[in-house]
Amino acid sequence: MNFELQTTSDLARAGKIFTDHGEIETPMFMPVGTQGSVKTLSNDNLESAGAEIILSNTYHLYLRPGTLLLEKFGGLHKFMSWTKPILTDSGGYQVFSLSDIRKIYDEGVEFVSHHDGSKHFFTPAKVIDIQRSIGSDIMMVLDECTPFPSDEKYIKKSLELTLKWAKESKERFENNKSLYNYKQQLFGIVQGGVYKNLRIESANKLIELKFDGYAVGGLAIGEPAEIMYEILDYTIPNLPKEKVRYVMGVGTPENLIECISRGVDIFDCVLPTRNARNGQLFTRFGKVNIRNAKYFDDNNPIDKSCKCYVCQNHSRAYLRHLFNTKEILGLHLATIHNISYYLCVIKEARNAILKNEYASWKKETVSTLQTIINGEN
Repeated sequence: MNFELQTTSDLARAGKIFTDHGEIETPMFMPVGTQGSVKTLSNDNLESAGAEIILSNTYHLYLRPGTLLLEKFGGLHKFMSWTKPILTDSGGYQVFSLSDIRKIYDEGVEFVSHHDGSKHFFTPAKVIDIQRSIGSDIMMVLDECTPFPSDEKYIKKSLELTLKWAKESKERFENNKSLYNYKQQLFGIVQGGVYKNLRIESANKLIELKFDGYAVGGLAIGEPAEIMYEILDYTIPNLPKEKVRYVMGVGTPENLIECISRGVDIFDCVLPTRNARNGQLFTRFGKVNIRNAKYFDDNNPIDKSCKCYVCQNHSRAYLRHLFNTKEILGLHLATIHNISYYLCVIKEARNAILKNEYASWKKETVSTLQTIINGEN
């Protein structure tokens, strides 16, 4: 067993994922550490914020530092001195985001390195091999993340390729064991664009392959939130209840809350870290664009209800000063706060599920967010 479903509150789920690097209580948000580092944060910062797992990226780690160095250190955990679980994306998102420097073939994807222009060919089997070298606890299959919008004919052809790659990934995974004497898990990725029939077909065929967990990909790439929720409404019920459900690349705090109510267990998104570095801070009472002049002499914390280190020790005025003087400390403190906020929301959601009060908690929390969603605290 790699997942235990503890309880539900309507469709919302509280559970535990078991890995050889520790347990993960769900729902859970994974801070994004693409290159083996969550930008500006130390491992201590992440643990203090409540992070139980981070996400890194196969494509980027393959290019730098490379698999030979990672193997020399005994995998990414030891290389970055992170003792908790790691999930690695397969590079499928880069098929979408780096579309101008890649070519898709039946056998895999050819990338041109954005560092030095060298060419690299990723097959489903090679992506499994790379993730064996990385040593992530949860590995993802190679897939094509298709753009929005795309017509049904293109999506169907893409899905056929993604399912072919999923089968090849599973075969390689079963015939190529862990390098570091601990168990790794492999998740399949449901694709199919905005087409219900293709999403359900994708889910059903992946279930036949018996993956350890299932992700829903191809969301949060430009489609309206209402379409994303609609896709989840008919996709999530088709995934096994006894397996982990992961929605990739989502999203705002409101997105997470809505997805949890549909039965999703884990998430990742660059939003809290990227926005922090641009001076936008999340609070339960609205967004704070910390560079704004009105915070010049504001002695309040970012969020009076927040217990993170930053809110307990620094004012908005000080954060504004750091950003306006381009002090690196500003990026660090802002990121601590945003990650802490996201993980606090997730923890509150879990507690509400355990008390069978998720619907009322969601209504109150989302109502507050929607009241000020277009404003600023």
